[in-house]
Amino acid sequence: MFSPYTAKYTKNISGYMGQLVEWPEVVTEGKTIEGCRAMLQDALREMKSAKGPRKQAGLKPKF
Repeated sequence: MFSPYTAKYTKNISGYMGQLVEWPEVVTEGKTIEGCRAMLQDALREMKSAKGPRKQAGLKPKF
């Protein structure tokens, strides 16, 4: 199932910072906006996979 997320990008000295609006704990940085977007997508996949087993057990994620 596909769940849309809104990404917020901010230009900084080292490149770009990306953060998910709906899940503010998911934050990444990249030298380019494309690199930041790819890292943000990877971080989201990791967070979802980490959250999955805890959700099935009825537990809240610890992040």
